[in-house]
This record gives sequence, structure tokens and C-alpha cells, in this order.
Amino acid sequence: MEDSGKPKKWISLILFLLYLGSMFLVAQESPKTYIAFKTGDTMVIDGEAEEASWKNTPWSDSFIDIEGVVIPKYKTRMKMLWDDTNIYFFAELEEPHVWGNLKEKDTIIFYNNDFEIFIDPDGDTHDYYEYEMNALNTVWDLYLSKPYRNNGKVLGDWDFVGLKSAVQVNGTLNNSSDMDKGWTLEIAIPWSFYSDPGRETILPINDFWRINFSRVNWDFDLVGGKYFRKKDAKTGQYAHEYNWVWSPQGVINMHEPEKWGYVYFSDKSPGTKGIAFEAPKDDAIKRYLYDLYRELLPVWKDGAPIKLNKGETRTIHGATIVPNLEKYSRGFMLSAKSPFTQKTLTIQTDGKFQRYENE
Repeated sequence: MEDSGKPKKWISLILFLLYLGSMFLVAQESPKTYIAFKTGDTMVIDGEAEEASWKNTPWSDSFIDIEGVVIPKYKTRMKMLWDDTNIYFFAELEEPHVWGNLKEKDTIIFYNNDFEIFIDPDGDTHDYYEYEMNALNTVWDLYLSKPYRNNGKVLGDWDFVGLKSAVQVNGTLNNSSDMDKGWTLEIAIPWSFYSDPGRETILPINDFWRINFSRVNWDFDLVGGKYFRKKDAKTGQYAHEYNWVWSPQGVINMHEPEKWGYVYFSDKSPGTKGIAFEAPKDDAIKRYLYDLYRELLPVWKDGAPIKLNKGETRTIHGATIVPNLEKYSRGFMLSAKSPFTQKTLTIQTDGKFQRYENE
């Protein structure tokens, strides 16, 4: 007798795979959003988040694999607050073995399990900032003039002046004989980090920045009771790390700032209801232009002719967007006119995003 359950199983499997595919596309097309409320508390940076503002502040979504599909084996989530002086971050990292051995500031912290923050205040993908820390509260803060794809300068000895950070371990650090629950971290970054010396710092009140978070996690070997990144027994090479993020990148690369999430800085206090934020419609056009840009850039770097596909368009929020490609002797520019704001959105050869009023 034929198993009547098989067709149903195949249908269920197909639907499940379609669901995963749709979730992947959603991750690519819709970066996550978070509302950071304004705190009136005197914040003590101790890694414990005991202030009332923290208790009334919602958690972010749990982090997911950087490519946007796989659920990580350990949970990670974060919170944010702000006041007139600082941006505040609190994160909780589930981890049965909390360890770290990098103690020198501005060393490559992601060679340990770490937590990372990426900040692009104006959303043009240039002049952005990266912060990393491990469970020893060792920090690496740096400035990047452009993404690596655009051969930007990386200033690894750049500092968030006035930064404060702290870690609390829920367990025992670097003790392989027991099991831990994880670690929490708390950070205060002064707003002044992104202002030129002597100039007024303009806060993004009721406005947004492009921000993302990453957690690097390694499998480990124990040697003499000490933790080390795991190596492949045959090749002797380090095993691949895990990359878990707040807003999925779709690729194993945090340095595509156009894919980062949106943090909206509300002037309301934590616990306020009815506050909502949606990314501007123009940003969907921006993402479309960057999709095209990432296709054209390697072709242009190889010295081959670049062109848009015939009839290239995309429907965004019910409107048909027609991109334009202008080629020059030393580069190119992608652009599109927004039907929502009437502004022209552009991406130059070096990847910088700009928008212009149309006269």
C-alpha cells in the first residue's frame, strides 16, 4: 500500500525550505531596527545594569548567524540607552566556558571570543567606527575611512576618548573545571567621538544612525587546563570562527555598512509606549543601488567593461525605480531619483553614498 504520508512530508519540506529562503531575503532587504531611549539616571558602568532605565529598556532580538539563517548555539542580545553625554550599551552573552587571554589594548581582540559594535553616524558607509572587547575587558577601538573593499585607511590606535567599559562573568573566568552561564558587558561611549575638535556635537535626537553588533565565538582546545582557539588536527590551521550578529549581513563580512541596522534615538524615557520607527523609503532605494554596486565594483576593478542589465529596474514601495550608470575614465557613478522625496541618490566608485536635492 502506498504511503500517503510521503507527499505531505515532501510538501512540508518544500514549504519549510521556501520559508527559510524568504527569511534570508527578508534579512537582506530589511535591516533590523531598535529604539534607544533617553535615560535620566546617573549611570554606573559596572557591567551589571542595575539602574531603573536598564530594567525598563527592551532587549534587542537575539543575535543570528551573520549570513542570516542559522540560529546560534549560544544566545546573545543587547540594549541601548543615551543621555546628553554618552551612548550606553549593555549586552548579555550566553557562554558555558568564559575565557580570554588577550590583555593588551588595541590588539586583535577577535582572536578571543568577543563582542563588537560598528557605528556609521551619517550612513554614507565612510568614516565609521569599530569597537571590540573580550571577557577580560580588553578593548580594541578603531576608525575606518572606508570599507576594506574600497581600500580605506584603518587607524587601529584611534580611541573613543572618555570611553568606559566593564564586564561581569556569571561563572569563573578561565576555569575549565566548571561550567559558566556567560558574561555581561556595559559600555559608555561619549557622543564627542564623531565631532571634530572644537566643534559642537550634534546629537541625533529623534533621528537614526546605522549600527550593527557582532559576536565572534571560537571552538577551543584545552592545553594544560588553559583555553586556546581550536586547531584542525590534520592541517594545524585554526578552525573557523562563528559570527553572530544583530542585523544579518547575508555574507561573512561586517564591513558592508549599508547592511547594518537602524538605531533610532528617541527623546522619550525608557518604558514609554507607542514609539515606533521605520526606515525611510529612500533607504530601500539605497539598498538597491548597493546591490548593483557590489556587482559592478569587482568587474570594474578587473578592468572589464561595466553595464547595467537591459531594462534594469526594481519595484520599491509600489514605485518603479530606474537606476542610472555614468562611466568616467577613472570610475563610475550609480544614481536613482527617489519618487518619495524627489532627491537623487548616488553611489560613487569609492562606495560613498550621497543624496542631493533636485533643482
